Amino acid sequence: MHVVVVESPAKAKTINKYLGPNYKVLASYGHIRDLPSKDGSVRPDEDFAMDWEIDARSAKQVKEIADAMKGADGLYLATDPDREGEAIAWHVREVLEKKKLLKGKEVKRVVFNEITKSAIVEAFNQPRELDNELVDAYMARRALDYLVGFNLSPVLWRKLPGSRSAGRVQSVALRLLCERETDIEAFKPQEYWSVHGTFDTGSGIMVDTNLTFLDSEKLGKMSLTCEADALRAQKAIESGPFSVAKIEKKKTRRNPSPPFTTSTLQQDASRKLHFSAKKTMQVAQRLYEGVNIGGETVGLITYMRTDGVTMAGEAVSACRSLIGKNYGEAYLPATPRVYKTKAKNAQEAHEAIRPTDVFRKPKDMTGHLDADQMKLYDLIWKRTISCQMEPMVLDQVAVDVAQAERTVVMRATGSIIAFDGFYRVYHESREEGAAKDDDQRILPDMTQGQAMALSKVSPEQHFTQPPPRFSEASLVKRLEELGIGRPSTYASIISVCKTAIM
Repeated sequence: MHVVVVESPAKAKTINKYLGPNYKVLASYGHIRDLPSKDGSVRPDEDFAMDWEIDARSAKQVKEIADAMKGADGLYLATDPDREGEAIAWHVREVLEKKKLLKGKEVKRVVFNEITKSAIVEAFNQPRELDNELVDAYMARRALDYLVGFNLSPVLWRKLPGSRSAGRVQSVALRLLCERETDIEAFKPQEYWSVHGTFDTGSGIMVDTNLTFLDSEKLGKMSLTCEADALRAQKAIESGPFSVAKIEKKKTRRNPSPPFTTSTLQQDASRKLHFSAKKTMQVAQRLYEGVNIGGETVGLITYMRTDGVTMAGEAVSACRSLIGKNYGEAYLPATPRVYKTKAKNAQEAHEAIRPTDVFRKPKDMTGHLDADQMKLYDLIWKRTISCQMEPMVLDQVAVDVAQAERTVVMRATGSIIAFDGFYRVYHESREEGAAKDDDQRILPDMTQGQAMALSKVSPEQHFTQPPPRFSEASLVKRLEELGIGRPSTYASIISVCKTAIM
């Protein structure tokens, strides 16, 4: 009999079914040890020696694991495939060694990116040793957390009673929020004007335009700074006849986004589903650990704490097969799409977040998932399939309606989707403050030199806006751009910042 240690009881139950009666799978319920919150737990002068203690919450789990090891032949450490998972495995081994329960017994580390029978069996057929470099990275992080937080937190408690703690990552995130608030308070709005014109093509079809040239000079956003400027422009527009001076047509291609990482999943779930980062990770955890389908617990997505954008070869092949069968060869690129991460300090230790089986479509999950699980699974499934599809092709048109000598130019723009490509499956979410697309603004047929009758001129007053406050999505994006935190920490960072602000 072998003992297998995982982190969560839900995962333990699922894996036990796959491994059979010769294995006893137990949960550690996360970390079993931590640094005592007292002075001297980390001693830099002693080569950063560290003291660890088992907290009261974990004592029961440690006893259960220790009792099981007394009659076991070996130990498999099957915690999550990241730095924290490696650290938990190391702590379990260290505790059992101190209890002299590992003498003469084989201790192996197994990792898997998805909780499916094939992935579990393959992982146990290819065990490895503990990765000491990952453990050292964890130790360095905990030492920094302690040395910074232990000295800084008492100051915070004195200044902000009720605050919990300060740390090297959430403190930086809080600074970003405070600096943005300072920028908003210091912002001084500036007035500017735009001028819009509506023209009749001669057949009763109206075309909306924006003023782009005045007195033969190109206008910028802030060129018309007051009402007098706008009225002068209006008068110039009303003074003379217009005709079509220039027609530009071009095709553009819009490529699909890569499959989800932790940060992009949190951003898209925030914008499209209105999930908090914490809720996104909680729902994703349940999809990863598995749901009951036909009497069997099945993991529906791969590991959800990742900064990698690559997918396993068999997953890419499955996507391409599904695209060809369900959408037709026109939607299937000649070769698989390959993605590279743009995030700073990305470790790319794991695959992107994807369904464990793309042929398990969202509609097939009705009755197996609750509403939130269904929404998130649908989002992950669509993003995964779309990332291997052909680009969307747009026919873009720009028409300049001008006076003689182009002293005043009004521009109309529009585009139509010539081929929907990946857009048939997945629509990109728009970032806060981003301009709206003109994908469906269709312009009528016009010819160069065609006379255009001015119907209406509309000056419009605007004021510049301060930078927006961070949403959870935009804060996660900014943290990733700056290389602050890791995929597993974004949700907890935001939760701590919310507590500090409230």
